[in-house]
Amino acid sequence: MTNAEYGKLVNSLAPRTSSLKNCLNAFWVGGLICALCQILLDRTKMLPGRIMVTLVCTGAVLSFLGLYDPFAEYAGAGASVPLLGFGHLLFQGVKDAVKESGFLGLFQGGLKAGAVGTSAALIFAYLASWIFQPKMKK
Repeated sequence: MTNAEYGKLVNSLAPRTSSLKNCLNAFWVGGLICALCQILLDRTKMLPGRIMVTLVCTGAVLSFLGLYDPFAEYAGAGASVPLLGFGHLLFQGVKDAVKESGFLGLFQGGLKAGAVGTSAALIFAYLASWIFQPKMKK
């Protein structure tokens, strides 16, 4: 099979998706999640850190229940960007590490799965602090 034939086969078997539909789903689902978080900030005494932890834990619980994958397939980036995806990533890392290493996987799985994203966030934040030279508020 040549590369051209393989490309035709892949294109014939790949599901047809609408970019506009994907963008709209991501927009309204992500917006709804952010709006719910804003309501929590405005109507309760929850601090932003606790809301972020709630989102991460919700993503892990949805992943545990097997609901995150269908939700993320429907919502796309609208589900993965607002911290739900990080909870899913941590849970999947722990689940895979427990299968591989047993009890020790509880401790190493989440760190291994989230290391790249966390490292990138720290490195880019450090570089941004060099470029923009932030100052403390008075």
